[in-house]
Amino acid sequence: MESQATTRWVYSFGDGKAQGRADMKNLLGGKGANLAEMSNLGLPVPAGFTITTEVCTYYYANGRSYPADLKTQVEAALADVERSIGSRFGDAADPLLVSVRSGARASMPGMMDTVLNLGLNDETVRGLARRSGDERFAFDSYRRFIQMYGNVVLGVDHHHFEEILEHAKRDRDITLDTEMTSADWQAVVQDYKKAVAHALGRPFPQDVHEQLWGAIGAVFGSWMNQRAITYRRLHDIPADWGTAVNVQAMVFGNMGEDCATGVAFTRDPSTGENRFYGEYLVNAQGEDVVAGIRTPQHLTVAGKLANKSDLPAMEEVMPEVFAQLDAVRLRLERHYRDMQDIEFTVQQGKLYMLQTRTGKRTAAAALKIAVDLCAEGVVTREEAVRRIEPSSLDQLLHPTLDPKAQRTVIARGLPASPGAASGKLVFSADEAESLSEMGEAVILCRIETSPEDIHGMHAARGILTTRGGMTSHAAVVARGMGRACVAGAGELRVDYKGQTVMVRGVTIKAGDVVTIDGSTGEVMLGEVPTIQPELSGDFATLMGWADGIRRMRVRTNAETPLDARTAVRFGAEGIGLCRTEHMFFDTDRIVAVREMILAEDEAGRRAALAKIEPMQRRDFVELFGIMKGLPVTIRLLDPPLHEFLPNTEEEMAEVAAAAGIDAPRVRHRALQLHEANPMLGHRGCRLGISYPEIYEMQARAIFEAAVEVFRDSGETVTPEIMIPLVGSRKELDILKAVIDRVAGEVMQASGRRIDYLVGTMIELPRAALRAGDIAASAEFFSFGTNDLTQTTFGISRDDAASFLPDYQRHGILEHDPFVSLDQEGVGELVRLAVSRGRETRPDVKLGICGEHGGDPSSIRFCEQVGLDYVSCSPYRVPIARLAAAQATLAGERVGRD
Repeated sequence: MESQATTRWVYSFGDGKAQGRADMKNLLGGKGANLAEMSNLGLPVPAGFTITTEVCTYYYANGRSYPADLKTQVEAALADVERSIGSRFGDAADPLLVSVRSGARASMPGMMDTVLNLGLNDETVRGLARRSGDERFAFDSYRRFIQMYGNVVLGVDHHHFEEILEHAKRDRDITLDTEMTSADWQAVVQDYKKAVAHALGRPFPQDVHEQLWGAIGAVFGSWMNQRAITYRRLHDIPADWGTAVNVQAMVFGNMGEDCATGVAFTRDPSTGENRFYGEYLVNAQGEDVVAGIRTPQHLTVAGKLANKSDLPAMEEVMPEVFAQLDAVRLRLERHYRDMQDIEFTVQQGKLYMLQTRTGKRTAAAALKIAVDLCAEGVVTREEAVRRIEPSSLDQLLHPTLDPKAQRTVIARGLPASPGAASGKLVFSADEAESLSEMGEAVILCRIETSPEDIHGMHAARGILTTRGGMTSHAAVVARGMGRACVAGAGELRVDYKGQTVMVRGVTIKAGDVVTIDGSTGEVMLGEVPTIQPELSGDFATLMGWADGIRRMRVRTNAETPLDARTAVRFGAEGIGLCRTEHMFFDTDRIVAVREMILAEDEAGRRAALAKIEPMQRRDFVELFGIMKGLPVTIRLLDPPLHEFLPNTEEEMAEVAAAAGIDAPRVRHRALQLHEANPMLGHRGCRLGISYPEIYEMQARAIFEAAVEVFRDSGETVTPEIMIPLVGSRKELDILKAVIDRVAGEVMQASGRRIDYLVGTMIELPRAALRAGDIAASAEFFSFGTNDLTQTTFGISRDDAASFLPDYQRHGILEHDPFVSLDQEGVGELVRLAVSRGRETRPDVKLGICGEHGGDPSSIRFCEQVGLDYVSCSPYRVPIARLAAAQATLAGERVGRD
């Protein structure tokens, strides 16, 4: 990096040229880079400049101070804007006004602070009135500025301003802001300034340069506000990226009926359809559209008709400007080769572009847009696959409302984010978060959401608002999070104090269950049944491309027929982990399992195991049948035996009666089996060493099931038998001998050869270190990264939630290591085991079957170390398929570089 003396901290744009470009997003932030790019394209962008993200980094590294030469560079850039616009900043006769906005490299809608109309004071407001010929507009702009600057920069709570405005309207017996006269606004301005002076003990700043630096400081300061920190945590945005600040000449959408402001998407962000989609307001400023205070109008006649709106479309009201905007839309999408989210203002019949960015979209829309752009020849299949965020597929894999189900529709709003959700109604973000942590499903109902509600929106199953349009804060954030959202349900009357909502004579209280359908905008009483999603069309097309690209296979963790069928439907290529202990807990076999545990000798255990064996065989026959020849990895019994015994006196009496023994004996056996730390106790292969007859029974059930499936369907099954918690080769050798013996007996009895593999789970650091030795006996390794993470960190997964957030806050851990693999520590053990295992046995099959098998960043790591497959829960299978394809593409790119 250059020395501080020569560093360029400020980049100008406007007048058909710019010092920046779209690919300078890391330095200029997304907004600044795209304003520069639009300027270079010759689009009508109001002149301005961007203060770089490096200043934000400097600001926090140097006690919230600025580089010495920043002021000079800002003054020079401001002078360029003055020349471009023909007005001077702070000039009483013809003032230049500016907006000051944040712009991080990753889009963070509504998370950081914005100030509009900056440069107004008691003198310049008169100059604006004279220049515009509209005194009412000038004072309306001034009151907006005092309110915004007072709240954002000076920290005066916005309710002070809202109360003043409500009183002013009540005193004048009017309801709409547009009914306020110039004199009314002048009175409101005086009251606003008094409120600021009263709150702060000093007057509202009149020096425009003081205003500018105050706003710049507020934007940098807002990078570390609570809502921005929460958003970054939820979206994995590093704090050290920082934000840029964009200072831009104001254009006014509120100077009269030939003015407007709006937000648009070059394609429908909910469905992905190739149609111009957006909203605008005549005689308004941009914040009015997204804040949800006024109900916006549709851009197109088609949009107006589709949403049954009576309000005229922009296409009708301003046909010439609309045609220009439509042309800009097509040009931007061709240039960026992706769907764009654009903001614009019309000032006295002239169109100005204020922003373009890659538009946030639902998973369904992302798939359709990617597939359509590929069909249009705009992107390649590989690019289309890269563009889909794997985790977003979750939105498509969950149930929607059953169309045949009875539903009591009580209100309709706008279908702002698709999907259906039922839950208890709550009226605050804090309540949503608190009930969600207790395991309750909740629907967050707000008049309108604000960025402060982000934690509650994330915790809720769905979001319902009474105000706001399809581009309001609630809609944009819900779509990004994959939450169902119904916005602008204006019939609802929310009473925060009384914790009720009233509609059509019905009162719904906090805690009552409601259902929302974000695809239709319907709000319903009670819980409505759901149906499974259909995965076809664009989903099938893109997943087919992903499957053609990826190197790693994708299996599932499943032991029930339902899970296995679901996973196959989602494209699983086998079972990577069948936990046999889950089968032991079924009510029809738990009695026999407990009888086995209570037996005092091997003969007693074998008698009980003989009852369990046919049940286990049926389990495996069913699983093998569903998987139709695909590989199935079966983990032999893993948990400690005491987990199968009852805890209460009543249950102990039942077990005693069933086993024909007295209750004290059951209690005594439970005490015998009790362990201080069962996770590190008598479990996994240690059970097999002590009680080999358990593993013998399971092996026999597996091999006999394989023979039966071949006999009945002709399907060849190659079982993969996995011995858990191995720490040394000797353990594996002893138990492999048991399995080989049973296999020989079954083959001899059936006259049928069975191919099978015996391997182990690598879930202890010692196993990873001794992998070379263990591979001499193991034909496959499956990394059990849940336990490997626990044993490497010495952290119990069940207890970690109480302190891991502190570790993340202090930067000790970037992510929860049970969600995303710790690539430095646990990953180092995996690398070591892969290397040593392959050195001994080059063809050793390698997979991962912990929860990390469905986490995209962990899957990238698995590709890097050369695993053969990942295995994850059924609903994560499509996510893993896509993430594996992206990991292959990323590896190819690294190889080329």
